[in-house]
Amino acid sequence: MQPIPTSNVSDLNLTQFENEYLPQAFVPEILAANERTLEERLAATKMTVSATERIATVLGILVLGKCPQDYLPGAYVQFLRINGSKLSDVIIDSEDIGGAVPDVLRRLDEKLVAHNRIAVDFTTDALERRTELYPIPALQQIIRNAIMHRTYESTNAPVRVSWFNDRIEVLSPGGAYGTVTAGNFGQPGLTDYRNPTLAEAMRTHGYVQRFGVGIPTAKRLLTEACHPTPEFAVTDTHVQVTIKSAIAPETP
Repeated sequence: MQPIPTSNVSDLNLTQFENEYLPQAFVPEILAANERTLEERLAATKMTVSATERIATVLGILVLGKCPQDYLPGAYVQFLRINGSKLSDVIIDSEDIGGAVPDVLRRLDEKLVAHNRIAVDFTTDALERRTELYPIPALQQIIRNAIMHRTYESTNAPVRVSWFNDRIEVLSPGGAYGTVTAGNFGQPGLTDYRNPTLAEAMRTHGYVQRFGVGIPTAKRLLTEACHPTPEFAVTDTHVQVTIKSAIAPETP
């Protein structure tokens, strides 16, 4: 990712870098044996341009920035919970979730859990059955994929998560990238990275386990929970994923 010329190392949360990021990126033995300075470690992890040029990169601002939106105005997620099926219906929860990417992801997880009401069935079995509206891991895979693959440097638009009564829509700025096209988007084993260093940082933080499996995993989890296959609308400027509510099983 590119440097942000007007920034410097004071815009980064260095305590978080030393206490959270580095221990997750490297095993303790390597950190203990590594005699690099803090400036050298920041540069080696691509958070700054170099040990002597203490300018933050886009990655540094996204992952460690104290106020990322000061430099990247669109680097946030707009969350809406709408009581209906249209944007014009009543909004019951609205929040612009900003901050560094790890903070955004944590707060998004809290939103997803809070709105994923659990239905309780006392009638079909002797024991009560609790059913979530959506499988949370599937929503996480799709939303994290949107944050990881979006464009940050040519738009001020946020990622948008719009939760309707009958579906969830996730809109990510920036269309298909590289070898991924509108025609092959979401196919297993096919992936390309607009932001490879951000992808690596998200894996370091534990938000990505293996590259290239997010969408297939989400599809599988949704199918297992009786949801339709998610729908993808891919253009040159955005990717929208529509996750529809579960289909009631047929009565035998």
